Amino acid sequence: MKTIIIAGTNSGVGKTTITIGLIALLKKRGLKVQPFKAGPDFIDTGYHTMIAGRPSRNLDAWMMSEDYVKESFYKNSSDADFAVIEGVMGLFDGLDGKGLEGSTAQIAKILNIPVILIVDAKAMAGSAGALVYGFENYNKDVNIAGVIFNNVGSENHYRILKEAVEHRCKTEVLGYLPREKNIEMPSRHLGLVTTEDNPHAEKLIDKLTGIMETSIDIDKILDISSIKSKLSIFNIFPKKEEENKKKIILAVAYDKAFNFYYQDNLDILTEYGAELKFFSPLNDKNLPLDIDGIYIGGGYPEIYSKELEANASLRGQIKKLAEDGMFIYAECGGLMYLTEGIIDLDGRMHEMVGIFAATARMLSKRKSLGYVSVEAEDDTILAQRGSKIKGHEFHYSEIDMPDTIKRAYKVTKASNGHEWVEGYCYKNVLASYVHIHFGSNIEWAKNLTTCLPIGRER
Repeated sequence: MKTIIIAGTNSGVGKTTITIGLIALLKKRGLKVQPFKAGPDFIDTGYHTMIAGRPSRNLDAWMMSEDYVKESFYKNSSDADFAVIEGVMGLFDGLDGKGLEGSTAQIAKILNIPVILIVDAKAMAGSAGALVYGFENYNKDVNIAGVIFNNVGSENHYRILKEAVEHRCKTEVLGYLPREKNIEMPSRHLGLVTTEDNPHAEKLIDKLTGIMETSIDIDKILDISSIKSKLSIFNIFPKKEEENKKKIILAVAYDKAFNFYYQDNLDILTEYGAELKFFSPLNDKNLPLDIDGIYIGGGYPEIYSKELEANASLRGQIKKLAEDGMFIYAECGGLMYLTEGIIDLDGRMHEMVGIFAATARMLSKRKSLGYVSVEAEDDTILAQRGSKIKGHEFHYSEIDMPDTIKRAYKVTKASNGHEWVEGYCYKNVLASYVHIHFGSNIEWAKNLTTCLPIGRER
């Protein structure tokens, strides 16, 4: 198996564009490709999955242990011919400016995988050599094996860029993407438009791969890619427990409004005995039959607030089950859905489930972004008091939750140590803005799958 990391000098240089084009070209050659995404992003993985035909996974060395990163990588790429990892932000951008923690470079170092550096050359010529030389020599533990230029204006422009790098650097120049707006993926406030909302995705990808076939040296990429063992050597994933004979049936919200889930989280729940039944808060009038609990992840409920409001039947069912004591776990967009309503930027309120006596108000500016650690300050459906887990927040809304609503989390922002209380509880409902990753504490997943369902005995 060969593998490579696609990294950037900074955010917005075209990592996702080149990653999805590379996956498509490798697939075109008949190779089985396993995609990964460094960091906590949900949207890029959707494009990877669509093209590769198999789930893309997140690798995040801040939210996960190094052993977990290795195990997830080897386990999920064991039957692949080529593994492609898309980086996050710039290559060395992480938790702070002093080390590699939380960066693409940390993943490259842990897995000992060569890096292809993407450089936006729109306003650059000979200085490209200095830029690549600096990245190449900044940390010798990170192997920058190749460079691809994006936004190149002409063949002559590319010639100058190539000469500048080859004059001083060891890094291989692998090609370029021309300055072409018709291959840019559309974006919105949380990142790229999701695959579910991008009807032109396949056409864009076809155009992109046609360009990359002639402008990027795929054979050279295959040559510089590492050969890695296919063995799964750490065995830290949970094993199915024989005593858990009664499967818990977990309804998972999944549609255009709710699709921000870490694939590993879903897999771990399954490993611990949960049977996942997916439903659409947008389209389904009824929840799946015989469920024991509900999991509502993040997404874009604010974009589909009218449609969610219109589905009063499903909202009513969820609220009734909450009142009856069913356990419900919700993250970010799921939390917003469980409030009384979402107030859009025009001040209009759209009615939601109404479990929590508060409203989610959309903001024109980002409210929160970054890694957080969570400590349970009380027992919940996920954890016992004192237990800790890691996660990530990214949202453009705020909720003024009444003081009468119980808080079960102490949340600490990793970058500055700022603390606040969250983890809103009502009966057996737990909701938070934090997207947690069970890879940082698998016991939280186990606890969720052993919650006592209504009318069921274990």
